[in-house]
Amino acid sequence: MSRVLDDRASRAGDSADASPGDGRDETAGEKADRNWADILQELRAVQTGTQIITGFLLAVAFQPTFQDLERYEIGLYLVLIVLAGCATILGLAPIIMHRQAFGRQRKPELVRSANRMLVALLIVVSLLAAGVVSLVFDVAVSRTAGLIALGIALAVLLVFWTIVPRLGRIREPNTSIPRHATVVASKTEGT
Repeated sequence: MSRVLDDRASRAGDSADASPGDGRDETAGEKADRNWADILQELRAVQTGTQIITGFLLAVAFQPTFQDLERYEIGLYLVLIVLAGCATILGLAPIIMHRQAFGRQRKPELVRSANRMLVALLIVVSLLAAGVVSLVFDVAVSRTAGLIALGIALAVLLVFWTIVPRLGRIREPNTSIPRHATVVASKTEGT
C-alpha cells in the first residue's frame, strides 16, 4: 500500500484525486483506466448475447420452413436482422475508436464516447431481444401471442431502464453516499 502511495506522490501534475469525496483515491488517469475497464467488461457481456441472437437469426433464413412465414413475420425478421447488425457495429465501435486513439492520451474522451455507444448498444439489444421474443411467439403460437409477448417484453425492459436504476439510487438521509457503500464501509472498518 505504501508503495502505491509513494508512486502516486512521485507523479507530478497527476497526483490530485480526480473526484474528491467519492470514496476513491485515484488520479484522473486511473479513473479513466478504471472506467474503460468497466466499459470493456460490459461490452464483453453484451457481445456474447448479441452473437448468440445474431447466429440464431441468421440460421432461421436457411430453414426449410422459412418460406412458410407470413409477410409480417418476414418483415419483423428483417427488422431484427438490421438491429442485430447495428448491435454488432455498436459493440465494435468503442474498440475501433480505442485503436485509433491509442497512445494519444485521450482516454477520458474515449471513455465518454464509448459510454454513449454502450448505452445505444444496450437500447438496440433490448429492442432486439423483445423482437426475437415476439417473432418466436408469433411463429410458434399466433400473431396475438407474439404481440402480447412483445408488450410484456417491452414492459419488462421499461422497468429495467427506468424503475430499477432509481431503486439503485436510494441514498442514506443527509448524505450523498449510496446505502450499499455505507454497509460495505461499516463491514470493512472492523478488519
